[in-house]
Amino acid sequence: MNHNPLGKTGLEVPPIVFGTSCLGNLYKAMAPEDKLQSISELVQHVPTPVMLDSAGKYGAGMALEVIGNGLRELSIDPESAIISNKLGWYQVPLRGAEPTFEPGAWADLTHDAEQRISYDGILACWEQGNQLLGEPYRPQLVSVHDPDEYLARPGSSAQKQQRRQDIRDAYRALFELKEAGEVRGVGIGSKDWTVIRDLAAEIEFDWVMLACSLTIMHHPPELLDFVAELFDRDIGIINSAVFHAGFLTGGAFFDYRKVDPGDAEDQPLFAWRDTFFTLCRQFEIRPAAACVQFALTPPGVISIALNTGKPERVKENVELVQTTIPTEFWRAMKDGGLIAEDYPYAG
Repeated sequence: MNHNPLGKTGLEVPPIVFGTSCLGNLYKAMAPEDKLQSISELVQHVPTPVMLDSAGKYGAGMALEVIGNGLRELSIDPESAIISNKLGWYQVPLRGAEPTFEPGAWADLTHDAEQRISYDGILACWEQGNQLLGEPYRPQLVSVHDPDEYLARPGSSAQKQQRRQDIRDAYRALFELKEAGEVRGVGIGSKDWTVIRDLAAEIEFDWVMLACSLTIMHHPPELLDFVAELFDRDIGIINSAVFHAGFLTGGAFFDYRKVDPGDAEDQPLFAWRDTFFTLCRQFEIRPAAACVQFALTPPGVISIALNTGKPERVKENVELVQTTIPTEFWRAMKDGGLIAEDYPYAG
């Protein structure tokens, strides 16, 4: 497994990034021993440095605490773990039966979280994130968490302009951290890739994380043009949510929305998946492997972020980035109309 440079960060990262929302009890509580075992499995199966992607939003800071405690318990050298912290959510006391920031999404939390996107707010999140991780671990990579959702909140034109300025101010703070040598790289992650494109026109990011955007099912020409632009600008790309929230591997949700095979609007999704599964069986390829390998094909895509709440699947995820897909499979995908005929990086 080769590590590759991540844009202008000066860091070399593995082709698999461990997403850590599961360590914050996303959707269901994960046993403490399973959380520790997941981190242990990652270190066992990925040559160091390993990379973990986390956020103050994940379990209202729980995931960061679990990472720090787990790395210390396993005696992992700080140089052997690259940590990315997506900033913008600040841990606060839990005042009710469940957190207010995403009701129903998180299980058994001990804290709530509130959004703080501004110059001072992002620095407060940075300091708190370091405290939650604990010494000797510190994030080498930082970003503003979900700026697309922040910008999409309803409000007047003046309020929307203020929110955009909030994001600019937050990034000013993050780049000051980089200039001071506190972090190695400043990036951006978003489910709406056009928000990344808009902000990248005025902010020179070191890396970006695409989510639910560049997948085997969805790879529009304008996105590929933007990815090529990022490559030319030496902005590294991490690709995430390449299964469309599990739908492409048989799940019931597509991009975090439950889909219905009886709904006329959803039927094309199921038809695409049925044909995809048929081709995968024909070529004896795991659907997950096809999704991951396609997501790695564009130049500039350095890593795939994968998340699992089951320790035994960490090794399986590592195997996904090491699988070789035959050219004939990509050609069959094109012939079947499942990937664009003119897609230049496969088949």
